[in-house]
Amino acid sequence: MRKGKNLMTHERPLKAFSALAIACFIVTAADADVLDAAPGGFTISHKTEISASRIDVYHAAVDNIGDWWSDDHTLSGNAGNMTIDARTQGCFCEVLGEGAGVVHLTVTFVNPGVILRLSGGLGPLGLMGVSGNMTWEFEDSENGTIITLNYAVGGYLPGGLDSIAEAVDGVLVEQMTSLKAFVEVNGNNRIVMPDEPNYRKDGGS
Repeated sequence: MRKGKNLMTHERPLKAFSALAIACFIVTAADADVLDAAPGGFTISHKTEISASRIDVYHAAVDNIGDWWSDDHTLSGNAGNMTIDARTQGCFCEVLGEGAGVVHLTVTFVNPGVILRLSGGLGPLGLMGVSGNMTWEFEDSENGTIITLNYAVGGYLPGGLDSIAEAVDGVLVEQMTSLKAFVEVNGNNRIVMPDEPNYRKDGGS
C-alpha cells in the first residue's frame, strides 16, 4: 500500500492490520530493557549514545524520521510517509494517501534539543485499550549525545500487556539503532534543519 493508490485499496490492509497487530511486534529484543511489566502495563527505557551534537541528533530524530524509521513498522509500508510535528498537540502521523492517514502519537511537551514527550499507543497499541506516555530525552555526552527513550503503557489486553512488553521494546530498540546509524553514517549530509529552504513542517518535499 503506497501513496497515490485509490483509497479503496486501503480497506483490506486496514482490516488485516487489526488481526496482525501483535505479529508486528515480533522482533528480536536485543538490548531490551523492560523496567517492569504486569498484566495492566509495562515500562520501557532505552539509552543510545550517538556520535553527533545534541541539536543534530534531535533534528534527525524529529525532522528526518522518514529516513530512519523502519518500513516494517509502518501501516503503509513506507517510512517516508511518517512525520512528527514537534509542537504541542502536534501529530506523529503517517499519511496513507487519498486523504487517509493515522495518528500514532500526539506531542504533549517539547523543548527543542532537550526533550520530546508524546502520548498514545504506538502502532498496533493504538488498536488496543491502552494509553501510553513516550519521552525522548537528549543530553550531551563525552562522545556526542545520549538519547533516552522511555515508554510507559497501561490498559487492557486479553492475556495481559506484559505478554508483549519485550516485543514492543525490541521494536523501539530497532528504531533507536537505526537512528544512530542514520546520524553517524550520514552526518549532516541528510539532516534537514528547520531554517533550511527545503524544510517543511508538514514533512513534505
